[in-house]
Parts: sequence; C-alpha cells; structure tokens
Amino acid sequence: MPGFELFGEEEKKEIADVLDTGVLFRYEFPEQRKGIYKVKELEDKFAAYCGVTHAQAVTSGTAALKVALMALGVGPGDEVITQGFTFVATWEAILDVGAIPVFTEVNETLNMDPADLRKKINDRTKCIIPVHMLGSAAEISEIISIAEEFGIPVLEDTAQAAGGKVNGRSLGSFGRCGTFSFDPVKTMTTGEGGMIITNDEQLWRNMSEYHDHGHDHIPNPGTRGGEGRNFIGFNYRMMELQGAIGIAQLAKLDFMIKQQKQHKAKLQQAALSIPGVTLRKIIDAEGDSATFFAFLLADKEQCQRVNRHLREKGAGAINFSENTWHFYPQWEHLLAGSTLTSSGWPFSTPEGKRRVVYSPELLPKSTAILERTLVFPISVKMDDDRLKNICEALQGAAAV
Repeated sequence: MPGFELFGEEEKKEIADVLDTGVLFRYEFPEQRKGIYKVKELEDKFAAYCGVTHAQAVTSGTAALKVALMALGVGPGDEVITQGFTFVATWEAILDVGAIPVFTEVNETLNMDPADLRKKINDRTKCIIPVHMLGSAAEISEIISIAEEFGIPVLEDTAQAAGGKVNGRSLGSFGRCGTFSFDPVKTMTTGEGGMIITNDEQLWRNMSEYHDHGHDHIPNPGTRGGEGRNFIGFNYRMMELQGAIGIAQLAKLDFMIKQQKQHKAKLQQAALSIPGVTLRKIIDAEGDSATFFAFLLADKEQCQRVNRHLREKGAGAINFSENTWHFYPQWEHLLAGSTLTSSGWPFSTPEGKRRVVYSPELLPKSTAILERTLVFPISVKMDDDRLKNICEALQGAAAV
C-alpha cells in the first residue's frame, strides 16, 4: 500500500467529469450534473465488489465506525468489545457515541482472540468489533458464531483490509456491517473517506439518513426525500471528487493486492532464514490483502536484536509494542482518561463520576505477542533495490 502510488489518467478522467459539471456536492443539482453521481456510483460498485446489497460512503473510516454504531443503536450505558491492537479510531468512535470500549487480547493472527472475547461478554455488551488488522483476517467465523450465540451484532473494522477475503467472501460482509478507510495510506485511497457495507436495508437506510443530518433518503437517486425526518443526524458526507478518485482506485484494487502479494512472498522467504521465526497466522492465504508482512521471533530479546541489525542495514521493521497509535498500553490519553470536557465525559458522567478506568497491564498476552513481532508495510510499487535491501538484511539477521 498505498494506492496513491498508482494515481494516473484514470483518476484524472473521473475527477474531470466532476469538474466539468461544477457540482462537488453528492446530492441535488440534477440539471447541472448531467447524470453524474460519482459517490453513488462508487457505493454501487463497492457493494458489488464486496458481494453485498448496500454501501454507504462517508468522510473517513472513523466516521464509518461512528455512523455504523449509531445505526446499530449503540449509545450511553452500552459496552462494545474490540481488540487492544488496533488504530485509535476504533475505540474513539465507541467513546464518541457514549459507549464504553472493552478490550480483548489478540492471538497470533494479531487479531481478536475468540476465547478472550467470550470472557468479556456481559449483559451490557451491545456490539462486537473485530479488526482485520494489518490487512489480514480475524478468525471471523468463530467470532460470528460466538456473537450469534449471545445475540450481539458484529461490526467488522476492515479499515486496513480492503479487498481481503476468507474462502472467497469479502471481509466486512460477515457481520451486520463492515467499515473501510480510504485515507492517504490505505491500499485503495480517496485521500480521505470511508465506506460501510451491509446486507440489511433498514440498517443502510438509517446510516444513509444519519450521515446527512437526518435527511429522508427515499428511493430517489441523487437527491433527498420528502423531509419526513426520522431522527437527528450529523454531516459525514463524502464529496464527488472523493467518489471520483474511489471509482478509479477500486478498479485497480485487485492489481494492487496481486503486486503486494508478490512482494510479501519475497520478504517471507527471506525472513524464514532466521532461526526461531514463525509467521503470523493467516486464516486464508489466498484472501490475504498483503498490505503488511508480520513475523514472530522466539522472544522479546531476539526480536530486539534482529531489529537492531535491520536498522543498521537501513531496513528497520515496526515493532507495534512500541507504537503509540495502535497498541493499548501506549494509549496514554485513554489510560489517563484525558478529555477536553469540563465534566470528564466520556470517561466520567456529566456529574463527574468516573465511568471507566483502564489499567496498562490489562492485556499481557497481547503484549507478549507484540513484543516479539516485527512488521514491514508492503507497497504496490516496491522499488527493486529497496526490496533487495530488506531481503538481504533479513537473511543477514540469521547470524544475529
């Protein structure tokens, strides 16, 4: 990743279509736009690509999570279970709707541990958000099975795994809905932007209305409805320029994944020369989006030695146990309950009573796994010299 590596004439043509109309807003102005509705076209094509009936475009992957949670009816007093290895947006959205994030361990998929999920479910659990982290699938069948046992909806956070599949079925299509990010560093990008997919028509309609200030979206392509508003909403609309870029990028997504897989295979072969290495558990290698390559060392000490060697060779990897944006113990603002509100909301009630306190020692299994895990981002156009340098550094680490 990311898709901006392949910006070309296709994106320019789609953007030019929009500029020729002069209409950047996704709704209204039917006379001026000459039948061009780029966001609607992207929604339709993305839904078809994922094998679902409905898709709702929004301003970001973060907005997608919030809009989906609102449509699912999640709010204050509720708990939402997600994993402790994810981007901060996952739990920010939970807090923003007034619910409480509950974090599970990850296993060697680097995604939600189904066994720990089961332990965390209680009467207040109103949604489960597994994250298909670093481009590869969570154990989604097991997670769905547990959720169905308790009657809890699953919202798949597929921000980093557009185009990923399990047994030929698109990630994001297993739960009640799935969210995607199209930000600047995603495989498929619109600069900023996101998408929610679902097979539930009423859920889609609620998302569609909520993301547009509650406007009634009766079947009327490109416009609003009769203004019989059902509930309040907010503004998370994608604009036509983003939709235009997304159409061109979606057409390239399978090619992007194919290229990433080829690069990942070379890195994987080189890493296997290191004694004690095990590879991240991949649920379906054929369906892997290959946006990242992750491998595990025998212990924390070996991991640190190997990464020191890689850095000396100009090929340092990411150790997510040290990363401040993606791993629970490093989220100091979450642990401290830091907020701009005078009452302390959402960590405290409006009266100032603390709602939740998080301990940095909450997820020891995840810490033990991530402390010995190294990760390389995979790009679509990976320079031959760069790829050779990383492979040679990995092979040289066998002697460390």
